[in-house]
Amino acid sequence: MLNQGLKRLLSLSRSRKRWVMVAADAVMLPLALWSGFMIRMAEPFPPIMFETWWLFPLVIIVGIPLFVRLGLYRAVIRFMGSRAIWAVGTGAVILALVLWAAVALGQVQGFPRSVPINFAIIAFLYLGGSRFLIRAWYHSMTDAASGAEPVVVYGAGEAGVQLLSGLKAGGRFRVVAFVDEDQSLQGSSIDGVPVHAPERLSLLVARFRVQRLLLAIPSAPRQERRRILEQLESFPVYVQSVPSMEAVVSGHANLDQLEDIDVADLLGRDPVPPNPELLESSIRGRVVMVTGAGGSIGSELSRRIVRLAPETLVLYERNEFALYSIEHELREAAAQMDPSPTIHAVLGSVANARRVASVLTEYRVRTLYHAAAYKHVPIVEANLIEGVRNNVFGTAILADAAIEAGVERFILISTDKAVRPTNVMGATKRMAEMVLQDRARENRGTIFSMVRFGNVLGSSGSVVPLFHQQIRDGGPVTVTHPEITRYFMSIPEAAELVIQAGAMAEGGEVYVLDMGEPVKILDLARRMIRLHGRQVKEDGYPEDGIEIVFTGLRPGEKLYEELLIGDNVEPTPHSKIMRAREDCVEAQAVQAALKQLDRADREMDHEAACTVLKLVVHEYQPVDHPPQERISA
Repeated sequence: MLNQGLKRLLSLSRSRKRWVMVAADAVMLPLALWSGFMIRMAEPFPPIMFETWWLFPLVIIVGIPLFVRLGLYRAVIRFMGSRAIWAVGTGAVILALVLWAAVALGQVQGFPRSVPINFAIIAFLYLGGSRFLIRAWYHSMTDAASGAEPVVVYGAGEAGVQLLSGLKAGGRFRVVAFVDEDQSLQGSSIDGVPVHAPERLSLLVARFRVQRLLLAIPSAPRQERRRILEQLESFPVYVQSVPSMEAVVSGHANLDQLEDIDVADLLGRDPVPPNPELLESSIRGRVVMVTGAGGSIGSELSRRIVRLAPETLVLYERNEFALYSIEHELREAAAQMDPSPTIHAVLGSVANARRVASVLTEYRVRTLYHAAAYKHVPIVEANLIEGVRNNVFGTAILADAAIEAGVERFILISTDKAVRPTNVMGATKRMAEMVLQDRARENRGTIFSMVRFGNVLGSSGSVVPLFHQQIRDGGPVTVTHPEITRYFMSIPEAAELVIQAGAMAEGGEVYVLDMGEPVKILDLARRMIRLHGRQVKEDGYPEDGIEIVFTGLRPGEKLYEELLIGDNVEPTPHSKIMRAREDCVEAQAVQAALKQLDRADREMDHEAACTVLKLVVHEYQPVDHPPQERISA
């Protein structure tokens, strides 16, 4: 009967619900006053209560308009929080003061001074408690009716509490327990949800049939997150997390926005705090240009640069939509700054000499980050001439235009695939490095440098988003070879290190970023499958498992990547940046190779272009991989 009555109450219109709340409060306020008398006098109907009967209608006449003024009736009960509590508490205290003033003005003799205090406490309990009871009942009913999924939250700190609030409002998930390593929190409860030790996780998963666990430790060091994830791999639960504090602070995400596990957490690599002087020296107050500004690295570089307060940031990009997207994002970010950097979005190709020269001259660019390149190995392998045009000639054209325009610093974003390349993409990027080394040798006005690093997590073409999608689709997960390994680094860390490395340069250096330990892609795939709450399917078991399939190395793909051509490497002031001392090709050889490549480009002669690359990039050893059958892991 009670449930049916409450359900009918919830079905009323919003205005009628407000009148019901007003009527309920009109009953509870005099009831709270009567309770205050009874507690103080230790009898249900003391004589003094009859002498001051006029106080009962007074608390209604004053109380209801007061709570209207405080906004209590605007609060939606099922979302009621601290603001409603404040309104109830404030109103109860004011009403207690009104009672004292009324008794004093009425010169009532023998009135117990503690009655208003009792009234304030009891009114707070009656009005606030009734609302919280209805809210709790509502959430329990909606959880049961909607079949809300039971989840466990790992982390009972501020992020966990905010996540709980957001999930309750959404109604999709029902938090059945918190898990936290802090012993002082274990055994307590948060908004009715108990906090347990991690050792009880297996019992909680079995008891509540939990299939999803949410990590709410955004500020934890990456090493700690990796340790926790390793522990969670043994549980058959889908692990998701709230965004990092960096993403929340930058406005890219909300704390209650669930994400798949950041693979950077699986690698356990904590970025080294940046050197502010190195970050700012080539950017603050200067005109900075980023080519390929809409790409994975170029867009993150642009975000970092805007925060370092340049005078002007020129975004140079050939993809119209990518340019629009990054320009829109950065204009919003710049609008919040004082002074606000000027943002220019320029559509164009780095292989267009006149366009590049006019842009560098018009905007008086002083620092240039060259991130524009074709990077997808199989695609560049199948489109050799376009790869040469963009990666080699684009760099040469940009470098010559930079010298003419008086650009002070030119930083090339290179790749580990440029080291002993087995593919066209790597060979063209190595050739681009040679072009800059040649320009640095012949010119002292512009400081040229190159920064070489491996794969970045989440970039276009990265295996990580592909694996996530394949696992969500039920598999199979495709890995090219069981022994393939790669270096990985997060995009924000790579962008920060690129900026710092470029600021160190004196001319012609190749900087190599410390990528940590190489990661075996097969192991990464297995871990991602387990953290999605699934099992790896082996020999047909289990039937609902995710199969890993080996598809064979793609054209030009290497099993192992390298960062250095030789062993001649020097430390720098930054622990994650090394300076490589590598032999430079003679100037005549570079110029001759460019002329021959230009002829091959005009004649669309792929074989000639490949021959030239092999002659000038001595380490280039093309590898043709025979097609392999699909083999399960």
